[in-house]
Amino acid sequence: MAIHRFVKAIFNDEEITVFGDGTQTRDFTFVDDFVEANILADANEIEGEVFNVGGGSRVSVNELIELLEKRTEKNAKIKYIEKQKGDVRDTLADTSKISNELNWKPKVKIEEGLKRFMEWYENHVRDE
Repeated sequence: MAIHRFVKAIFNDEEITVFGDGTQTRDFTFVDDFVEANILADANEIEGEVFNVGGGSRVSVNELIELLEKRTEKNAKIKYIEKQKGDVRDTLADTSKISNELNWKPKVKIEEGLKRFMEWYENHVRDE
C-alpha cells in the first residue's frame, strides 16, 4: 500500500507523509512472489501450516522514496511526522520454513518490483 500511495503522490505532485524519520525498514514483497508461494502451498496440499512470505531484504522508507524518485525522475514532497504508536522499527520476514519445506524463495528484488509496478501504474492508473 505504501508503494502505491507514494507513487500516486509523486506523479500528482502531492505530499508523502512519512511517520517517523524514514530510517525504519520494511521487507516489501512483490505480488508475483506472494501468488507463487500460495500456489505452491496449495499444490503441496499443505493444511494447517503457516508460512511467512517476504521479499527477502529490507529497505528503509527513505531509500524506497529515493528509488521512486530515480525511476520517475521527479522529486518527492515529503512531510515527516511523529511515528505511529505501536509501529515496529524494522520488518523482515523469516522465510526459512517455506524455503525448507516448499523450496520457495522470492524472485523479484525491490528494484525490479518497483519497475514493474511503475509500468503497470503508468499504463493502468495514472490517467484515471
